[in-house]
Amino acid sequence: MNELSHVDDAGKANMVDVGAKADQKRVAKATGHITLKSEAIQLIQDNSMKKGDVLTIAEIAGIQGGKRTSELIPLCHPLQITKLDVKAIIDKTGVRVNSEARCVGKTGIEMEALTAVSVALLTVYDMCKAVDKEMNIDEVKLIEKTKTDL
Repeated sequence: MNELSHVDDAGKANMVDVGAKADQKRVAKATGHITLKSEAIQLIQDNSMKKGDVLTIAEIAGIQGGKRTSELIPLCHPLQITKLDVKAIIDKTGVRVNSEARCVGKTGIEMEALTAVSVALLTVYDMCKAVDKEMNIDEVKLIEKTKTDL
């Protein structure tokens, strides 16, 4: 197996074997933004969107998405998540979503943090699409990743 490409000699993709690695405390933080028209922002602020409380529902959806990352990303290891926090905050141009994911394990938790942000932003999009046809999701990125020996 070619360790760099995660492809075996037959050209098939495989999960990386992390069995020999020591458990570590791992933390990842991610962020993303959705740009909205002022009308949509105002409806979110007033909690008047027809589908309900956009920020709270987006946060819950982000947590659910982060927990299901290994089901969505084919070669992603399932992890024992110890914390998954998602915050959706209105700003001047839309909604910013930040996440923090933690686990104790043999592999990183950045995919869970990024998935949480992405699912939360997609939820905002879904809840606002009747009001705003020009939304733009961008700036989804990992902002911090750490691992600490136990």
